[in-house]
Amino acid sequence: MKEISGGVCAPKGFMAGGIWCGVKANSQKRDLALIYSEKNCAAAAMFTANRVKAASIIVTQEHIGRGKLHAIIANSGNANACTGEAGLASARRMAELAADEFAISPRDVAVASTGVIGVPLPIAAIENSIGALANSLRGDEAGHAAALEAIMTTDTRKKEVSVEIEINGVPVRIGGMAKGSGMIHPNMATMLCFLTTDAAIPRELLEKSLRRATALSFNRLSVDGDTSTNDMAIILANGASGAPAIAEESAEYGIFAAALEACCVKLARALARDGEGATKLVTVTVCGAHDEQTAETLAKAVAASSLVKAACFGADANWGRVLCAMGYSGAEFDPGLTGVRFRSLAGEIAVCKSGQPVGFSEEDAKKILSEEEIEILIDVNSGDAAVDGTATVWGCDLTYDYVKINGDYRT
Repeated sequence: MKEISGGVCAPKGFMAGGIWCGVKANSQKRDLALIYSEKNCAAAAMFTANRVKAASIIVTQEHIGRGKLHAIIANSGNANACTGEAGLASARRMAELAADEFAISPRDVAVASTGVIGVPLPIAAIENSIGALANSLRGDEAGHAAALEAIMTTDTRKKEVSVEIEINGVPVRIGGMAKGSGMIHPNMATMLCFLTTDAAIPRELLEKSLRRATALSFNRLSVDGDTSTNDMAIILANGASGAPAIAEESAEYGIFAAALEACCVKLARALARDGEGATKLVTVTVCGAHDEQTAETLAKAVAASSLVKAACFGADANWGRVLCAMGYSGAEFDPGLTGVRFRSLAGEIAVCKSGQPVGFSEEDAKKILSEEEIEILIDVNSGDAAVDGTATVWGCDLTYDYVKINGDYRT
């Protein structure tokens, strides 16, 4: 696998574009995006576990049930959530508008929205701009970049990826973009993620690979403990590479699934690094647990802890907060066997062994925790070497700016 440029336009047959249409009434930043495939695509998606679902989620769940999509239309600046029947009508209208531009069925269009909850979507702004949106489509990196900008809200960094692999000697590409900065917590993390591939792969295998990739990436991500109403990850596969179709559980499927997982992990890390107000990417790895699920539960508790996150912001080696978070996670482990280390580019330091303090330099610990990327390494020493009880999750520190950003987000 090698990294390439192009994002969602890297795979053959995909175009993307983005414009400002006025959904973000007080900004001139792009707020309407479109991704389109010349060929109809096998499609799979994962959605928020929140019982309160945006209109775009409801409509896209209906459309993707057939396992086929041609396009994705997305707006930022308005979540179109908690907006009743009018919101559902607006989401369906977005699909119709995109479909009319390409003479396809509205059911072949996925709809996504992100922004403020509980505000009616100004659908007229989208209606008046759909022609310009279609005209903005390009099959290159500029098209990808325009669409990516159009889905961003409080994001300060781009989240994008594109890779090339080989399937039976034929180059196959996967491209992706994501947005998300706040209201991010597992099941699934608050985000929009759009993935494209020119692989020929049936819907069932596409969904299987996306489900696993999501479980190991976006569902291991937490910024602030809030699971949104609009979370969505979609992948479209148009088969335009010319590579032979991927067969059930074949070696080629393994290559594709591993590449998709790597793409989603890269996007998840980028989402965590750009958490609202964040100054640090925090990676938490638990090993030595009874099984992977136990390790994941323990790691998630640590990454989501406000006290741990605040300590990371202050570069304070307050490892007691780590054990405290593990203790209320509900997962089984023995605190008396647990060790904790901190690591970054500035070095590594052990702060706890067998559930007790070890002597360490506070000055050295502060240097390590002052880096932009830090790791919290936890070994629960369950003693079962035959079990791979390891999991890694991603989060960020908690800063003053998080409160500033969210204190007046709506107004």
